[in-house]
This record gives sequence, structure tokens and C-alpha cells, in this order.
Amino acid sequence: MPALTRTQLRQLHRRLGIPANYTVQRHLPWQREARRLVSIGPAADDGQPVRLTPRAAAAWAKMQAAAARDGITLLPLSGFRSVARQVKIIRAKLAAGKSIGQILRLVAAPGCSEHHTGRALDLGSPANLRLETAFARTREFRWLRQHAGAFGFHLSYTRHNPHSIGYEPWHWCWKS
Repeated sequence: MPALTRTQLRQLHRRLGIPANYTVQRHLPWQREARRLVSIGPAADDGQPVRLTPRAAAAWAKMQAAAARDGITLLPLSGFRSVARQVKIIRAKLAAGKSIGQILRLVAAPGCSEHHTGRALDLGSPANLRLETAFARTREFRWLRQHAGAFGFHLSYTRHNPHSIGYEPWHWCWKS
């Protein structure tokens, strides 16, 4: 699918009930979908392929290896996610009875997700294969807090982040 224009994304937002001022209000930039992706292996939770941009994948491999040398097992749960996939996630939550306001506290709107860039990873550990805040209490998370920056990764959705997205200790994004 070719990349959507901002006008098309705004129309999509309107159809989903996302407020017109969402990007400004949430301080979330529009994100371009990655065009070139490589596999970093299967997701630890469901076996689906996890893909990143080549440079983010290289940084991930270095970080994962460094963690392993320290006795830490970091497991990828999710990487690149298309705008179309983000739309499906939101529509499924709407169909399950959630309001768009509730959904947008947990999920970035289509066109605004760092997962579109192919630089974002949702991470887990052998004892934590779910996207839950309990991950913040693991030794893997503590290792990430101390070392991820050296590999170019940062925690995007900290507590009380300016985007009004819930705390996501599992979501790490590589900055080129």
C-alpha cells in the first residue's frame, strides 16, 4: 500500500472519531512508514516476524548481544507496524466497546505511531511476554534504563509523558 498523505490520514482520523487537533494536542508528529525493513526474527510471544529498518536492526543486535553478555535476555515482541495494522487495532478496540478516548490513551493514532518508522520495538523478557507495566519491575527493564541509550534506544512513553499515552516500559525507539 502506498504511503498515505496527511490529508488522507486526517480523513482516516475523522472516520475513526479521532479529534482533528489530535497531533497538536498530543505533541505527536506524523510518522513516515518505513520502506526498507529486515527481519530480526520471530516475536517471542506469537512467533510473528519482527521487522525493523536495517540500521535499527543493527543497533538492536548490538544491544541484545550486550545484554546477553550481562546475563539479560531481551525478547522482541513487536517492531514495524503499518498504518493499516494500526487502523485494525483501533477498529477492533472500538468493536469491543472501547471509546476512542480510552483507546488513544493506550495506542497512538494511525500515522502517529513510532512503530510505523520501523525503529520502535516492544520488548519483553522470558518471564514477561505481555505488554504490561509489570515489565518495569524486571531486571531486563533496569538493564535497559541503564544501557539502552548507549545503543541509541530511548523509552518513548515514560510516566507522565507529554503525549498522554499510558506508561509503556516495554516500548523503546531507536533514534537515527
